[in-house]
Parts: sequence; structure tokens; C-alpha cells
Amino acid sequence: MPEESPAQRLRLAFEMYDFGVRMQRARIRRTRPGATEAEIEEAVQDWLLSRPGAPLGDALGRPSTRFA
Repeated sequence: MPEESPAQRLRLAFEMYDFGVRMQRARIRRTRPGATEAEIEEAVQDWLLSRPGAPLGDALGRPSTRFA
């Protein structure tokens, strides 16, 4: 199998991100069957902002102060 280009790896990372968000949305729909689409989207956004690692930029180590 040939080496993937940086563009291909980035595309794959975006696809994996999208897949994860779709899976979370499906989980929320299962656990909240009466929720409206707006409520589901709000729950997805809340999850994106509060899941482990999110407050620190999803990276290990010290938070950067470059953009603070």
C-alpha cells in the first residue's frame, strides 16, 4: 500500500471526526427519544465543548498561551 499524502491523512482525520459526531448524535437520539432536532444539536454542541480534553484543545501537556 502506498504512503498516504498529508492531504489524504487530513481528509481521513476529518472523516473520523464527522463519524464520531454522527455516532454521538445517534446515541443522544437513542437516550432522548422525545428530543427535537434543536435539542439534539444543542446536546451535540455541549458534548463537543465538554468531552475529555476539549477545554484544553484535545492535546496532552500544558495549554498554550500563544493565542490567549
